[in-house]
Amino acid sequence: MYPSGFYIDPFLSTSLFAQQQRVDTARTYYIPEITVSDIHQTREVRSTAPLQIFSKDALKNLNALQVSDAVKHFAGVTVKDYGGIGGLKTISIRSLGAQHTAVGYDGITLTDCQTGQIDLGRFSLDNVDQLSLSNGQSDNIFQPARFFASAGILNIQTLTPRFEDGKHTNISASFKTGSWGLVNPSLLLEQRISRKWTVSANGEWMSSDGHYPYTLYYGNEEGDLSSREKRKNTDVQTFRAEAGLYGNFSDKEQWRLKAYYFQSSRGLPNATTFYYTHSSQRLWDKNTFIQSQYKKEFNRQWVFQTSAKWNWSYQRYLDPDYKGSTGEIENSYYQQEYYLSGSMLYRLLNNLSFSLSSDGSINTMNANLNDFAHPTRYSWLTAFAGKYVNNWLTLSASALATVIYEQADKGGSAGNHRKLSPYVSASFKPFDKEEFRIRIFYKDIFRLPSFNDLYYGETGNNKLKPENARQYNIGLTYSKDVCPFLPYLSATVDAYYNKITDKIIAYPTKNLAVWSMRNLGSVEIKGIDVTGNVSLQPCEKLRINLSGNYTYQQALDVTNPDPASEEGRTYKHQIAYTPRVSGSGQVGIETSWVNLSYSFLFSGKRYTQGENITENRMESYSDHSISVGRELTIRKINTSIHIEVLNIANNNYEIIKNFPMPGRSVRATFSIKY
Repeated sequence: MYPSGFYIDPFLSTSLFAQQQRVDTARTYYIPEITVSDIHQTREVRSTAPLQIFSKDALKNLNALQVSDAVKHFAGVTVKDYGGIGGLKTISIRSLGAQHTAVGYDGITLTDCQTGQIDLGRFSLDNVDQLSLSNGQSDNIFQPARFFASAGILNIQTLTPRFEDGKHTNISASFKTGSWGLVNPSLLLEQRISRKWTVSANGEWMSSDGHYPYTLYYGNEEGDLSSREKRKNTDVQTFRAEAGLYGNFSDKEQWRLKAYYFQSSRGLPNATTFYYTHSSQRLWDKNTFIQSQYKKEFNRQWVFQTSAKWNWSYQRYLDPDYKGSTGEIENSYYQQEYYLSGSMLYRLLNNLSFSLSSDGSINTMNANLNDFAHPTRYSWLTAFAGKYVNNWLTLSASALATVIYEQADKGGSAGNHRKLSPYVSASFKPFDKEEFRIRIFYKDIFRLPSFNDLYYGETGNNKLKPENARQYNIGLTYSKDVCPFLPYLSATVDAYYNKITDKIIAYPTKNLAVWSMRNLGSVEIKGIDVTGNVSLQPCEKLRINLSGNYTYQQALDVTNPDPASEEGRTYKHQIAYTPRVSGSGQVGIETSWVNLSYSFLFSGKRYTQGENITENRMESYSDHSISVGRELTIRKINTSIHIEVLNIANNNYEIIKNFPMPGRSVRATFSIKY
């Protein structure tokens, strides 16, 4: 059996389920490398690159409604949040930018060629089984090539059907309600059709008016006039539906099919400035995809898996108060993607394995704009990787070959790109009897310009080159089972250096109202991430879980040292919206009759622009939340009620300038499981 610490792939739960359902005692079963299970914290400290994981139980202690709320508690993460439930929310790992961070959904990455970033506000936590964040690359070499193609991966793993002995049906329902008109029902159905086949279906609807109060200031000096207002045009309604079909043919062969649909309608509130609170802009989103995954282990040496996906998305933007000759702006955008992936794993020796993955995709975009370019991007990614593991050493290396062909119907295209991206990581265990490890990794990766960067009106520039990012990391990890009172203790410390070149920035051309994109910027990022987890067991019916993280980060613009130049004004200044210090913490108390939790977020001072002057400075903030929950079992029906008080200090802090966050609020959740 391979040493623990391996990433558990999306088929783990179905594979284990198949093994539990049919056990032939006359044969010998081999446990493949990709299905070795271990507790989440142990996998985090044994990984060769920083890995952070929130299980479903851990997510309950974060007082989070959406995925975007939960990822704020990861170390080294910056989430740009434009306020409220319906506000845009994007993730950046170690200040590399949202476009360098991939988001996976059940083992297949989500894409948005228009903007190059994913709005995390569209994903709730009701059907999430696990969130994991990998810096650089995960230790799992048996995965699609796209998972090698980003500076970091946020993977959203949804629930997979699991049945107790004798059960064929699982039903779960929940209802959330709270401040500012929040209504959020959800339903999950799981059915075992036979020993080989199971199905699931779940859906949820969420609505909120978002009219939370805030203080509007009419100046920057203390004592200036202010008034108490309510956010306007902040309503949001979303609907999500998913259906899954799972085939567990044997302990060595599984298949799954998932269909997904999402739609939202939301108001876009204005920035809170200049005595003006009116807002009428609206945004409609629709997204549907069908994805399939199949895996088969032919023998002890060879394992094959393949994935396929079709994705369609639509976005409509309306500004009825546009002051131009048309009287309004109404734009619609359409994207489609066709994706196919195949991977092969070969175990040469008990502790040496290799993989080859190849992905192909076609992305298209259309819009109702005059003279729109109608671009099409053909992508071919091939990754070759190897890994060696023994009791004291883990080595992993990969090379990713990227071939891009792009065409546009009008105005010329961005042309073709070819790139070879290397990655190497290692983890050493110097002491045989202590779970103390030293880890390092290096990665050279790039991100392609988005369709907006290349083709959007007068702003786009189809001559843009890809942004390049180099990542270096060295870290220490430690974990220990101390005693019955202290069953688990872990800590990680990672120091890192990132360098971005050919950074894509916007700059004025004809005048301050007409901007364009170009490759100019260069950013150096140095930082330290610290995480810690402690579990206490004072008695049999009482458990206390403590966790936290801290980040110190210098993300400096090093584009041009010439003080006479435009770029020289920001040389060696912290980039916009990146705090030097940030952190979070959680405390969970589990008893036989009630569960309590407390969580907090902290962010130091930031600057709204690249020039670090007093006028651009935003003050630090902290956010504290508490919750209490009770679970009961009545005639095989598990019921629970959960009450949360969010932002108990009632602080309308701002993550993005002039977009205040909600103050104190209350949320209640009632759920049943059968």
